[in-house]
Amino acid sequence: MTTNSGERLHGRTLGSAGPRVVFVHGLFGQGKNWTTIAKGLAGDHRVTLLDLPNHGHSPWTDRVDYVDMAELVAAELRSFGEPVTLVGHSMGGKVSMQLALRHPELLRALVVVDIAPVEYPLSGGRTDDPDEEASPFAAFIAAMRAMDLDRLETRADADAALQAAVPSRMVRSFLLQSLVREGVGADGGWRWRLNLELLERDLGELRGFPEPPPGARYDGPVLWVAGARSHYVLPEDRARMEELFPNTRLVRVKNAGHWVHSEQPEVFLETVARFLERVER
Repeated sequence: MTTNSGERLHGRTLGSAGPRVVFVHGLFGQGKNWTTIAKGLAGDHRVTLLDLPNHGHSPWTDRVDYVDMAELVAAELRSFGEPVTLVGHSMGGKVSMQLALRHPELLRALVVVDIAPVEYPLSGGRTDDPDEEASPFAAFIAAMRAMDLDRLETRADADAALQAAVPSRMVRSFLLQSLVREGVGADGGWRWRLNLELLERDLGELRGFPEPPPGARYDGPVLWVAGARSHYVLPEDRARMEELFPNTRLVRVKNAGHWVHSEQPEVFLETVARFLERVER
């Protein structure tokens, strides 16, 4: 994976002292999605929020690849000069697991949020429920790419344009965080911080989980957080998780789907804070 500019990943840090915690977002996200959780930890931690490639303020690349993304994040962790607790949601959770399996010395602990180290079906469905919605991510990208940014006047117009493909107000708000307006007057214009063309082309890569190096496993403490209403983490995923991450504790958060930290932020924060207290002793 090569970046268009050769830049490092963009990140910002909250808190000035204490153990380091690094957050990695999911598909269509950016580091600032974790701001509420980061503020809750920053009193006694240094909390770094990273933007993955092709998202937020980080450089764009020529392909989507989990191992390559893990290496880019590993380069950032090395710059801290100390082991960190790495927290990753969804796509970011897969990146974090790949990093842990390849560079365990960089981590004090790992938190994986609502994703498993498995390949997901193309349909997105992992349940026999006929009402279970297929993976909507391709439709999200199509709707974002179809938006006429030159004719867009307000963010409310953008919200309305996404409504058919993205019925959830919470998810629309999440996606629209990556729509930015630059300049003023006739020189102003809207643009996506997401590399939508690349993400659409390589979306299938994100379904997978590259085979770890032979014999690789991460023996450090792992907190696995899943939404009780999500189908991303199923009982049959437990064996593979414990094979690669034998020191794993699974917590299911009630009344939460895939975006656990947004749907139940107080419970999520308390769960992570208790885990950090244990692993930092």
